[in-house]
Amino acid sequence: MDPTNPDHYRWLPNGIEAIDITENFNFCRGNALKYIIRAGRKGDSTIEDLQKARWYIDREISRLQGEGA
Repeated sequence: MDPTNPDHYRWLPNGIEAIDITENFNFCRGNALKYIIRAGRKGDSTIEDLQKARWYIDREISRLQGEGA
């Protein structure tokens, strides 16, 4: 196992990795996507991963609301 690029980041088809997707978004959106992509694959529970994704989504919504969006 590669500790800098573990399997739970590399399971998507065609060699796409989570970072290939997440680096195209801001921090909160990218992290939310990361947790959704790897939900249940790291050893954490799927629910825990989705709760972490929701936390980042809620934070992004709060940021946008603060900007008046």
